[in-house]
Amino acid sequence: MPAPEPALPPQTILAVDDTPDNLSLLAGLLGDRYRVKVATNGAKALELAASSPPDLILLDIMMRGVDGYEVLERLRADASLRQIPVIMISAVGEIESVSRCVELGDEDYLLKPFNPTLLRARVGATLEKKRLRDEVRAQAEQLADWNRKLEERVQEQLAQLDRLGRLKHYFSPHLAEAIINGGGAGLLQTHRREVVVAFLDMRGFTAFTDNCEPEEVMTVLGEFHRVLGRGSVAHVGTPEHFAGQGRVILLTDATEPDDEE
Repeated sequence: MPAPEPALPPQTILAVDDTPDNLSLLAGLLGDRYRVKVATNGAKALELAASSPPDLILLDIMMRGVDGYEVLERLRADASLRQIPVIMISAVGEIESVSRCVELGDEDYLLKPFNPTLLRARVGATLEKKRLRDEVRAQAEQLADWNRKLEERVQEQLAQLDRLGRLKHYFSPHLAEAIINGGGAGLLQTHRREVVVAFLDMRGFTAFTDNCEPEEVMTVLGEFHRVLGRGSVAHVGTPEHFAGQGRVILLTDATEPDDEE
């Protein structure tokens, strides 16, 4: 049987109210399922939220000093804190208060005195939505990171292919690939090796050009070099020089020298 998934750490709720009895009641109702932190004023709530962002804030509206409206405004103005869901809790039941909280960006609204069942249900639903949003955000960030790394790898491979293509103009494909892959470092160092130097020339080419049209000469030359090119690649040869109907090919130096040489 597969091993059970590790239990997730409890989510954190920051309860903000200037009445200690209300904070004690909230902690008692929610502390069995969540980690509950408390703040007795708006300034302290903002400080705690900035230092260790909670998963949810239960925010009283009517408080001395910095009230709930200002706390909510400042949370939504801070890019690092605006994703924290906020449930406003107050004895104020007028529709204007509810509307203002919605405009400021709260997640939900509860009235005092607390209904324990309703409180737990609203808190649970809000935290579940936040968990799902966090998962989607994390997946999006991971996908963006994968796309960035994939793009970097594609660019590296394209650059490598470009270097390989340019090297193949001067070396055999085997040697060019060894240089690109880092395995041909020894070949670029001074070393001794018995090699074969093949000098190839098209017999009677001068007389042939005297009696043929330029297009026919170029066609024959093209086929000549194609055939030699295929033979050179097949025998791991490196073209050293070619001009017109002549070509020089180096053979047997496509492997790195022995360590003791």
